[in-house]
Amino acid sequence: MPAFHKTTETFKPGAKTLPQEFFVSEEIFSTERQRIFSTEWLCVGHQNQLEKPGEYLLANVAGESLIILRDHKDELHGFYNVCRHRGTRLCETSRGQFAHAIQCPYHAWTYRLDGRLLGAPHMEDVAGFDKSQHSLRHAGLGVWEGFIFVNLGKAPVPLAQRYSPLDGKFSHWNLSRLRSAKTIQYDVRANWKLIFENYSECYHCPLVHPELSKLSPYDSAENDLCEGPFLGGFMPITRGSSLTMSGTACALPVGDIKAEDHHRVFYYSIFPNMLLSMHPDYVMVHQLWPRSPGRTEILCDWFFHPASFGRADFKPDDAVEFWDMTNRQDWHVCELSQLGISSRAYEPGPYSPRESIPAAWDREYLRALGDL
Repeated sequence: MPAFHKTTETFKPGAKTLPQEFFVSEEIFSTERQRIFSTEWLCVGHQNQLEKPGEYLLANVAGESLIILRDHKDELHGFYNVCRHRGTRLCETSRGQFAHAIQCPYHAWTYRLDGRLLGAPHMEDVAGFDKSQHSLRHAGLGVWEGFIFVNLGKAPVPLAQRYSPLDGKFSHWNLSRLRSAKTIQYDVRANWKLIFENYSECYHCPLVHPELSKLSPYDSAENDLCEGPFLGGFMPITRGSSLTMSGTACALPVGDIKAEDHHRVFYYSIFPNMLLSMHPDYVMVHQLWPRSPGRTEILCDWFFHPASFGRADFKPDDAVEFWDMTNRQDWHVCELSQLGISSRAYEPGPYSPRESIPAAWDREYLRALGDL
């Protein structure tokens, strides 16, 4: 995917790719799960995917199953998918809607949508049993620009504080109101870090993405976030009006976009599991979920202005097909990278000046991982 290298002030000569063990080691993968994916804020979806009371989605986070749902008071919750009786998993279906309560399929312990225990058959015969002490366990949950984040940490930095460097930056994109028209799940045989590094540079675009390169030249963009957990910038659209199969806009503008931004696409990596790609007429979001050192599950959503739905000129497939093609091109080269890195012949290679953002991403990753 594209990167932003019109300026190279963040490039540090001598920067190299990570050593092999960071892509193949089970021990490092376990450390990542503990130190990154069990402590950082992780994107799991969007608030408009849970519109009605009882609507839920399941998220597999660092080996934990979480129920993300909206209750009857219109509040969002994140619960561990674990009954407080004997630990049975409460819910198996990835998405759905609870009618009025959550009931364990084993012994029928039943919980309100806010997590409080409502009923526990025959437990009234147990001396001292207090339903208020057996609510579902909460996970940390927060919402940023309409996107839902969870955190498994015991006392995480509040989401608003963590994301304060982005305050107001994307407000004119109308992100909180957008609606998803399509979700595609990909199973990629590559380490999750390769996905981030690939997203963060367009050094590869002329060979890998000829269709993309015709609409948005690989060497004509700018970064504005160059260090830390939030990285990226924009690339101009020099042919057509959007990145679609037709090259034309497929929906209404997503927000109150500045005139010059109607011919730009903004790409940001948000550590450690979100890729945010903002086009004039749609927003694409990737969630990255590492499943093993050599496998990453990716959920990709395409979001549009709610007023676009139902219009005769609404053609979301024009965008979906373009990026599904481009995604698969990326996943293929990432899988080739994983195969090569797994070879005894691999050793870290030098980053070019057009790869300053992947190098910056590596630095943030190593900071978050800490001492091994």
